[in-house]
Amino acid sequence: MTWRATVLTLFPEMFPGPLGVSLAGRALASGLWALEARDIRDSATDKHRSVDDTPAGGGPGMVLRADVLAAAIDAAAIDQNRPRLLMSPRGRPLTQSMVAELAAGAGPLIVCGRFEGVDQRVIEARNLEEVSVGDYVLSGGEIAAMALIDACVRLLPGVMGKQTSGVDESFSEGLLEYPQFTRPQEFEGRGIPEILISGDHAKVAAWRRAEAEALTRTRRPDLWAARGGLKGTKSTTDG
Repeated sequence: MTWRATVLTLFPEMFPGPLGVSLAGRALASGLWALEARDIRDSATDKHRSVDDTPAGGGPGMVLRADVLAAAIDAAAIDQNRPRLLMSPRGRPLTQSMVAELAAGAGPLIVCGRFEGVDQRVIEARNLEEVSVGDYVLSGGEIAAMALIDACVRLLPGVMGKQTSGVDESFSEGLLEYPQFTRPQEFEGRGIPEILISGDHAKVAAWRRAEAEALTRTRRPDLWAARGGLKGTKSTTDG
């Protein structure tokens, strides 16, 4: 079965966008995954194709209506076993482990919010899981949905040239990725670390592990703490 992303949006013309080029685009063209962008407005019932209304209790902005969005979700007619996601800054943070889980399934239905948000009743009635790509607010959920889809697509079988290329990436083991180097061997007085051109694979692996731990401890103390600090490890940058 082909992995499929079904996106509900007020701006279907935004898709595939970046998903239509490079790695994801080649995989899309070759049929390794499928994308369906559906217009939420198609489920509106009035002549103005209205999808939103003022917030109950007052306040600025507009809110996506429960009845219209529910109808759009129902019209998508997806398998009940496929995840139903709502891109939202108040959602569960998207992680690499969550991406791997989504990539292993049939593919999600993704609702892209707009305005001040979505009526809570449709979130509950249609079992939407709120997912966040970061602690910031976007104009809508489309860019967040693209990020989620791209992260999933690259893990699908046959998409990456080498299936091992994702093994040592950031977050694959709860660590940030180690520094990478390539030609030329000298760049503006900076050389490639000698150990990387030594040919000693065991030492290279140990260096990379130590660097990954050092970067994680420095830049993402939250990830480091979640791993229990990896007691007893020592980085090559510790001196």
